[in-house]
Amino acid sequence: MDNLVVIGIILAAIIILLIAGMYIHSILLTSGVVGLILLEGFDILPGLLGNEPFNRVASYTLTTIPLFVLMAQFILQSGLVQDIFYIVHKASRGKNSLLGVLTLTIGGVLGAVSGSGTATAASLGQVAMPELQKHGYSPALAGAVAASGGSLSGIIPPSIILILYGVATETPVGNLFIGAFIPGILVMVVYILVMLVYFRAGLKKQNVHKEERTVPEIAATVEDVESPSVFKLAVSSIIAVLIMLIIFGGIYSGVFTPTEAGAVGAFVGLVAAAVLGRINLAFFRNSLFETIKLTGMVMLIMIGAQIFGRFVSLSLLPRTLIGFLEPIMDSPVLVLIAISTVLFVMFMFIEGAAVILMSIPVIFPIIQEIQIDVLWFGVFISVICTIGLITPPVGLSVYAVAGVSGVRSESIFRIAFIFAAIAMLIVCGLLIAFPELATWLPASAG
Repeated sequence: MDNLVVIGIILAAIIILLIAGMYIHSILLTSGVVGLILLEGFDILPGLLGNEPFNRVASYTLTTIPLFVLMAQFILQSGLVQDIFYIVHKASRGKNSLLGVLTLTIGGVLGAVSGSGTATAASLGQVAMPELQKHGYSPALAGAVAASGGSLSGIIPPSIILILYGVATETPVGNLFIGAFIPGILVMVVYILVMLVYFRAGLKKQNVHKEERTVPEIAATVEDVESPSVFKLAVSSIIAVLIMLIIFGGIYSGVFTPTEAGAVGAFVGLVAAAVLGRINLAFFRNSLFETIKLTGMVMLIMIGAQIFGRFVSLSLLPRTLIGFLEPIMDSPVLVLIAISTVLFVMFMFIEGAAVILMSIPVIFPIIQEIQIDVLWFGVFISVICTIGLITPPVGLSVYAVAGVSGVRSESIFRIAFIFAAIAMLIVCGLLIAFPELATWLPASAG
């Protein structure tokens, strides 16, 4: 069967299965296997479905994912996140606009430490949103701020997206972490500026009357919860600083590799929970269950993506796309705009890790053809993924916040989309105009 016909059949099947609500790893596996059968016949299956899926996930580098996820769960289950927000919001009393700034900042820091955007967004939704609403933020704006803060985990290291990109393209994960630092800060700054303009312009009142639930009904304010002792708050502050110093200091100074940093981080998270006196059976059960669930999801996606990637390679889809883009291949900027637009749309509908693993086999040859720096592109694609976490209709951070707060996701999306659109234009534009924003630090670090 002609390659273009097979590609058309598989793309149509993917769209139908996505609309039907099938799991993404099953979609990748099914479409990849069917596509390969149409191209090569059934003889290809024994070798394809034998050791290859296992070899794909049996990677030393991939152990970073469960280790960082375990660290994140230890931190979240220990209550450290809630303690930090209590400190931050108490310190900003009377400065209403500063509450949003601090929520985004602490969201970026917590996302960096935990590596989990949805978990961080959910924590922000539980702890920060009630305080934001009490100080004049509409439920929709408070939800958008919380979701945007959680989304920063996609670009601020340690990011699972960066790890997966590094594994898929054989790019050093440590260099990706270092290269993502400046763009990550830029995204955070853009979010803060948008929030300040939105707050001060009075747009926060836009949808208040439409909410189904009032502020007191959504959650208790920080004051309504039993206040931690001054000693516990001091200990929590010290622990939070130490975790960041150990993880980031260890990676950037070369004391340990990113994979080793995951193990160190998990141990430090466990010690932190022990120091705070919050270890019990439920702590271990919840932490391990969430770690297994998230890690299993990522590994299944990787297996499906491996099969789908083989189909993409044999179908010559990258070469076909290169031929299609031939008129603009002399202008890397136009190619990047086309690629980023496609990725941005994909991130609206599909979970970030799946998009990375689906798209890399297709777009990576194009990136190499136009001689774009591989490290730079990894950072660039992570920025787009970060923005996708708050972009409708499937912004995972928004749904996490809506789920824990009771605010309708539609109202949050209306404001979160403004954050996403402006960040897309400014940060992606700056990265294209000044690639050194992503490459200078790794080059300086040697």
